[in-house]
Amino acid sequence: MAPRLALKVDVDTDRGTRIGVPNLVSDCQDFDAPACFLFSLGPDQTGRAITRVFRPGFFRKVSRTSVVQLYGVRTLLNGTLLPAPHIGRRNAHVMRGVGESGFETGIHCHNHYRWQDHLHHMSIGEVRAEFIAARAEFLRVFGRESRTAGAAGWQSSAHSRQAYDEAELLYASDTRGGPPFFPRIGGHVFKTLEIPTTLPTLDELMGRPEFPDRAIVPHLMSLLREDRANVFTLHAEIEGMGRRNLFRDLLAACQRAGVKFIRMDDLANELLANRAALPVRDQVMGAVDGRSGAVAMQAG
Repeated sequence: MAPRLALKVDVDTDRGTRIGVPNLVSDCQDFDAPACFLFSLGPDQTGRAITRVFRPGFFRKVSRTSVVQLYGVRTLLNGTLLPAPHIGRRNAHVMRGVGESGFETGIHCHNHYRWQDHLHHMSIGEVRAEFIAARAEFLRVFGRESRTAGAAGWQSSAHSRQAYDEAELLYASDTRGGPPFFPRIGGHVFKTLEIPTTLPTLDELMGRPEFPDRAIVPHLMSLLREDRANVFTLHAEIEGMGRRNLFRDLLAACQRAGVKFIRMDDLANELLANRAALPVRDQVMGAVDGRSGAVAMQAG
């Protein structure tokens, strides 16, 4: 049986939306690969993420992944020395074009910096307001409500899960590793299906001595499982720009191996057709090899 692979695109910045997204649409079309594009919809305050300098492993990741080259100097000053461009207002035509091309679209966040760096210190009211702002901008751009969300930086909490449930999403993709599940936090089980990212991301592999560029695609291919769907998260700022050729190499390798690309929403509907068989798992925060800081994952 051939492995199945779902592609999820996190779009973090104004530049990534403007340049990286159209590139990825073109590349996915070339290989007949569906993908779910999750958009940051509010102000691009990427420059404020300098506060992550205090996280363990941050300097090591920055040095090996060439952050300045990938994201661009202008992006790394947004929200500090330069005004924060509003991503949705500046790029609505790009976002709509993705949907018009037949790709699934959804919410990444409203303010990427605020969600990734401050979610766990926000009240339920603040989290709800942040997600409602993202929903409102998505509705303005696409003329409909989003059916899915995938959190910035894989940062998820009981408050954000509550906001998802209130939005009646079809599914979410906020966590790393393991099979799909219904999250339980503090004893409360949330009703929105969670479909985790199962494969490492390019920025978790790039620049490591054991993973020169020539070894990355074979490594990812070796991790594909046949017993359940695989999910790969890519970034408009990485695979859509500086490492575009590496992503195309991955698509070509999948094509040669007979990997079946599937839509995330199709996978969600398939899973929910047998809802009673889906497990409930405790959601916790933990470490992922190659990534600084903690991310949401299922216990065990």
